[in-house]
Amino acid sequence: MRRLRRCLQHWMIRSLGYWNPRNSRVCGKSGTQGALTGVGLSIGYPLALNGSPAGLSVMSAAPGGPAEKAGIMSGDVILAIDDTSAQDMDIYDAADRLQGPEGSSIDLTILSGADTRHVVLKRERYTLNPVRSRMCEIPGSEDSSKIGYIKLTTFNQNAAGSVKEAIKKLRENNVKAFVLDLRNNSGGLFPEGIEIAKIWMDKGVIVYICDSRGVRDIYEADGASTVAASEPLVVLVNKGTASASEILAGALKDNKRAVVYGEPTYGKGKIQSVFALSDGSGLAVTVARYETPARTDIDKVGVTPDRPLPASFPTDEDGFCSCLRDPASCNLNAARLFVRS
Repeated sequence: MRRLRRCLQHWMIRSLGYWNPRNSRVCGKSGTQGALTGVGLSIGYPLALNGSPAGLSVMSAAPGGPAEKAGIMSGDVILAIDDTSAQDMDIYDAADRLQGPEGSSIDLTILSGADTRHVVLKRERYTLNPVRSRMCEIPGSEDSSKIGYIKLTTFNQNAAGSVKEAIKKLRENNVKAFVLDLRNNSGGLFPEGIEIAKIWMDKGVIVYICDSRGVRDIYEADGASTVAASEPLVVLVNKGTASASEILAGALKDNKRAVVYGEPTYGKGKIQSVFALSDGSGLAVTVARYETPARTDIDKVGVTPDRPLPASFPTDEDGFCSCLRDPASCNLNAARLFVRS
């Protein structure tokens, strides 16, 4: 059990351009600090094989990182790294190639939709704040309904504390409900995902850890860490929502704590341990999988939302507040935002 729990600390391999498979023990730690050096990409293997382009799928681009500033988005495909084809490239080989000293450059061939382009990125050091928040209002009554919007971009070591602080500040503005935006959040530290679930839940299963013999561990909320278990809650997800984000979204959905909006999530349901090999490479071995409280195995399928989001729905806090002020501009029924059906 101790071995499995150690694996859970590092199971989300973040390919942000600085992870080194020669030191697999720090693979989770190096991708979960506040200050990062790299190109700001989280990558995975494409899930569809029938006719889809070969390469590595972009799960998300870190806000403020070089990749995002170059216009690389979730769903794009990396076809080549420095003129080396990514068609059969191992994800850990790709992570090794993406890393490098601050200020050095890397050339990526990116497929965005039907368009292929070359992008030269300069590796940078940047600060990744896991949380952005804002108070928004729905007009139409004498006392406008106030909603607290929280954008969670990653599960680093500061994530749970930052979410609690955001809730505290929003409550000072008398918010009546919350929206938790997990879109393009590709995961991070497993324990932070569990702690953030406990912030919103006072009871219930968060996730089951299973292997071929059945359930090996159960994570539950007991009320000890609860901060906001009563206010209405909406969770936003998309295909860039992965790993720890899916654990959180699945827990809040299955326990009927939140209404989940968006599109099916990425579908990363395997727990892997990385072992260093003598030639300096790394071997990822699947040691378990996670299942949502409803016993749904989401690997390669994802969490299915309760309701879709309009195609015109904004992706940032300013756009979200504007959408609430003028729901017709984004095809949103703001009055029924927190209604499950």
